[in-house]
Amino acid sequence: MSPRLDASPTRKATSTPPPDHIDTEPHIPAPRATAAPHAAPSAEETAEELTDLADLSDLPEIPPYDEVAPQDARALSKTLFARLETLEEGTHEYAYVRNTLVELNLALVKFAASRFRSRSEPMEDIIQVGTIGLIKAIDRFELSRGVEFPTFAMPTIVGEIKRFFRDTSWSVRVPRRLQELRLDLAKAGDVLAQELDRAPTVGELAERLDISKDEVVEGMAASNAYTASSLDAQPEEDDSEGALADRIGYEDHGLEGIEYVESLKPLIASLPARDRKILSLRFVANMTQSEIGEELGISQMHVSRLLSRTLGRLRKGLTVEE
Repeated sequence: MSPRLDASPTRKATSTPPPDHIDTEPHIPAPRATAAPHAAPSAEETAEELTDLADLSDLPEIPPYDEVAPQDARALSKTLFARLETLEEGTHEYAYVRNTLVELNLALVKFAASRFRSRSEPMEDIIQVGTIGLIKAIDRFELSRGVEFPTFAMPTIVGEIKRFFRDTSWSVRVPRRLQELRLDLAKAGDVLAQELDRAPTVGELAERLDISKDEVVEGMAASNAYTASSLDAQPEEDDSEGALADRIGYEDHGLEGIEYVESLKPLIASLPARDRKILSLRFVANMTQSEIGEELGISQMHVSRLLSRTLGRLRKGLTVEE
């Protein structure tokens, strides 16, 4: 005997007497199609399915799912769960009752998904992920425990949605430990900011969460991996600067020689005065060897020998330091 449903705008569930023959269709409407249409079933398959579904005729009549009130949905779910426990998994009857439970409780998924409407993911994707959580809850639910199905299913649905965001919404994949630490830091930061009337320090966050300062810094660094900005993103209207790519510094090739310059300074300082002057005239004043010879009153060949000896000495000094 089916349970009595409380008065509601929808039709009450009624029991239907068993059919006299196999071809009589049950009063429960067929489940909604959720997949692409397939080829028409054969006569044998249709007869077998009707035979299986005929055993469900004692279930209450279910109105269109979008017209079922929440109170009626709970009562119908209890009846369907009680029947599901008596059915063998893999049969047409089991699949039909299970699919009916999914359709009947989709309102729970939509309610849970509404909590995440501010996220960037499409609502259709969030509902689809939440439906997976609903199916898992249906498979795990035990009527004998005396817990209402919505109370049991909501944590599973919300957990599935949160897992979806944790696995897909991060721009750079980070360990789950750091993802959870980021959330803890955000909550602790908000609480401390209200208590202190200022932004909390790393030490205060570490003391609040009972972790080390290094872990706080690691969690803050991991927060930067949640979202990424495009280098070509256009600035805000009140931002006078250009795109991010226009603000990135260019490579300064002069930096490559800084190490050698700093290493050469003590070596050049140890050279005789004439050798230092030759180096200055050649590489600073950009004078030729002939011009240097005229400046110092020596031949161009002598300048060449002195320059070669000085450069060899400096080269050898750099090699020894390396």
